Amino acid sequence: MPKRKNTFSSWRRRLVQRVVHTGWSWVQRTGSVTAENPGRFRFGSIGEATRLAFPLGTVFGEPWIHLGAHCIIGEQVTLTAGLMPDLDLGPDPILRIGDGVVLGRGSHVIADTTVTIGRDCYFGPYVYVTSTNHSYDDPHQPIGRQWPRMEPVEIGPGCWIGTGAVILPGARIGRNVVVAAGAVVRGTVPDHAVVAGAPARVVRRWTPGDGWQPPLRSPAPVPVPEGITPEQLRALADLDGKEAVPSARLEAES
Repeated sequence: MPKRKNTFSSWRRRLVQRVVHTGWSWVQRTGSVTAENPGRFRFGSIGEATRLAFPLGTVFGEPWIHLGAHCIIGEQVTLTAGLMPDLDLGPDPILRIGDGVVLGRGSHVIADTTVTIGRDCYFGPYVYVTSTNHSYDDPHQPIGRQWPRMEPVEIGPGCWIGTGAVILPGARIGRNVVVAAGAVVRGTVPDHAVVAGAPARVVRRWTPGDGWQPPLRSPAPVPVPEGITPEQLRALADLDGKEAVPSARLEAES
């Protein structure tokens, strides 16, 4: 016999689910950190409309962390200045993040010495940026007990850092650079380059004289003209969908 459905339990489960989701949305909104509502955090500066999503990752040394305006810091993002909390790091900021920067969920920016991220940089999820690396000079000591090496890191404006990329101490990344997902970057990367691999190497670069070399395989996207409304875009999308079916039939018949 078919099992009788318990409509009351189903209704109750949906109600509880709605309450849980509504409550969690309220917690996320209330727990996020902004300049107007910094909570317990005392950042060196935090710009207008910048928001750190809740739940936060590890955050310490915030007096030496300067955040620009209109930044989006995703959930579980770690931002640290100094080797550990409650250190006096001097008068100058250690971690500087420019205006309009987006840090994807689960990313880490570890600034034991100076780390600078230029404006309008976009980070995918789980990117790891660090100014500190383990040293292993003494073969008789555990690596974790040896004093680490520190070098400043600089990421120029307008960069895109792909998911899971690692930016190592001493990296100097230029303007409008694409770092491929999973790349491990060290050393200097020129402006307008695409780097990939571990260790990362330049796989494509733009220069004024030659353009992109090697050439791009696909044409650049055409921007939406000014003055086009959302309704017009939806109508255009519907038109393209309707035209695609006859077009496919003609290709199949030919």
